[in-house]
Amino acid sequence: MPHLDRPFDYLVPASMGATAEPGCLVRVPFAGKDLEGYVLDRLAASEHEGRLARLRRVVSPVPVLGPQVLGLARAVADRYAGTLADVVRLAVPSRHAGAEKAVLAGPPPGDPVRPGPPADVAGWELHQAGPAFLAHVAQGGSPRAVLATAPGCDAAALLAVAARAALTSGRGALLVVPDHRDLDRLDAALTATLPPGSHVRLEADTGPEARWRAFLTAATGRARVVAGTRAAAFAPVADLGLVAILDDGDDSYDEQRAPYPHTREVLRLRAEQDGAAALLLGVTRTGESQLLLEQGWARPVQATREVLRARAPRILVAGSGPGGQDPVAAAARLPTDAWRVAREALAHGPVLVQVPRTGYVPTLACRTCRAPARCAHCAGPLHLAGAGETAACRWCGRPAVGGGASWRCPECSDTTFRAVVTGAARTAEELGRAFPGATVRTSGGPRVLDSLVAGPGQGRSTLVVATPGAEPVVEGGYAAALLLDGWAMLGRPDLRAQEQTLHRWLAAAARVRPAAAGGRVVVVADPQAPAVQALVRWDPATFAERELRARAELGLPPAERLAGLLGAEPDVAEAVEALRRSPGFGPTWRVLGPVPVPGRPGAPELVRTLVAAPLAEGARLGEEVKALTAGRSARKLPTVRVRIDPTQIG
Repeated sequence: MPHLDRPFDYLVPASMGATAEPGCLVRVPFAGKDLEGYVLDRLAASEHEGRLARLRRVVSPVPVLGPQVLGLARAVADRYAGTLADVVRLAVPSRHAGAEKAVLAGPPPGDPVRPGPPADVAGWELHQAGPAFLAHVAQGGSPRAVLATAPGCDAAALLAVAARAALTSGRGALLVVPDHRDLDRLDAALTATLPPGSHVRLEADTGPEARWRAFLTAATGRARVVAGTRAAAFAPVADLGLVAILDDGDDSYDEQRAPYPHTREVLRLRAEQDGAAALLLGVTRTGESQLLLEQGWARPVQATREVLRARAPRILVAGSGPGGQDPVAAAARLPTDAWRVAREALAHGPVLVQVPRTGYVPTLACRTCRAPARCAHCAGPLHLAGAGETAACRWCGRPAVGGGASWRCPECSDTTFRAVVTGAARTAEELGRAFPGATVRTSGGPRVLDSLVAGPGQGRSTLVVATPGAEPVVEGGYAAALLLDGWAMLGRPDLRAQEQTLHRWLAAAARVRPAAAGGRVVVVADPQAPAVQALVRWDPATFAERELRARAELGLPPAERLAGLLGAEPDVAEAVEALRRSPGFGPTWRVLGPVPVPGRPGAPELVRTLVAAPLAEGARLGEEVKALTAGRSARKLPTVRVRIDPTQIG
């Protein structure tokens, strides 16, 4: 509970004096129960005037919550107005006795291996200041960089070379990637680049035994490089010299447990705490990474225009020929010029078709008035699961037609549907008819293709329909790519819609062959949209600068700090009023809301209010919100959930 967010003192029996060291896991009596906790420090005396309880036993003598992880956990708790206990729960995985015994029974950690510089720098030389960054890290320095990768560069190989540079300086490295497929590629690159046994793989999806083994391997210094997903952000790394994150705007970095820290911010705090180098790497920049550049916290590393012209595919906007924008072509889902590019490219290699959604027809609307089609029972969205299927609700699963009744639009009384967004399955079906001689493969949802063979007679006449992030790797690159339904991606009611759409487009376009080799990308979207213009110029830097300026003018993150308060309307109103009355409430702070939060059928009705503060007053905002939640907890008032800098504010 927030009001109990403090250390508690216990007596250490003489029998445990040698094993109850700071950082180890112990069992203690607390509120009538025996609970597990961590020893934070050993003191000669206590400030507590009453009688102290004794430790029950030492569960594990291994100091897994050392000063490095503990200091980071405290910084994250302060940054996100959370409790130390909640952050420690995220930082240290559940103990597994068998895995711990196996690690400790293995050979002890030896002297750190210092490999020489790699013979192949894997594309770092293509980026301005790239070799200088590597040299600085290898010499023991702590530079910070935001790297926009050149088209066709292997991000995993870039990270592996950076980790080797850290090892060359006698320090360790922590590398974080969005998902297990990226981790597979990074693991292979590290195995090929680093000395044997230098790195360990840490991810939550492998289960408690494998995760504890990897965590303990790093904590005991047996591995100097840790590669993993979001779960690895807190991993203990001895003499940390480099932290790196791939695609920091990816949704997978949003922690879904309190206090909801973002992985990018955790690594930023780590770099500052440990004096380590920092690397934010991806095909584009987020507003947050652009802010770090403008604040001088990091420096840009990017490819020159000559490199981009030599390695990028040719970008075309559908319907924008020499005579201007063709309104008929712009309205078509697969315009003529996009169809022509795909037909010509299929003779030379596989063609990628990116669509925003999985499924068949994930969203339906009224054919006449185009109002969203909603379930009559729970107001959930209606969809079609497949060809010939009946429209059904995505929330409750009830069919829209049945029992002698049919769906009727509440706005105009029409009983027919139209597709709002066409899913990958329906797109694959349509393309199979449009290109009868081609093989159509789908990738997305539960079935993701990691790679595609495109040798002679294998994959040459293949259309790959993929959702963003699920595009399989093709050796030699795709012959062309079609980016469909751009209006759906750009039109989402989301602060980051343009930013995320550009990232998804550039990530797909980077898998296409260079223009000199015939590679072409056709985007079906409004040619005047900023994201489309940035894609055509392959200029994520200018787009990020413009995006950050626009957010600053509107007082939106990351130009301002936000605290989101979520709960029942009376509780949120009471909490906001208490916050207004607090002495620390700044005169320039703004209260936005409350607004209702859509929920599942039967769930309590919730509202959200946002409190915005200038960036320079963000720390005070966190302190005030933390004091508010602690006070409500002490008075046993209903919980109001707090989220600092929420990624979704709509």
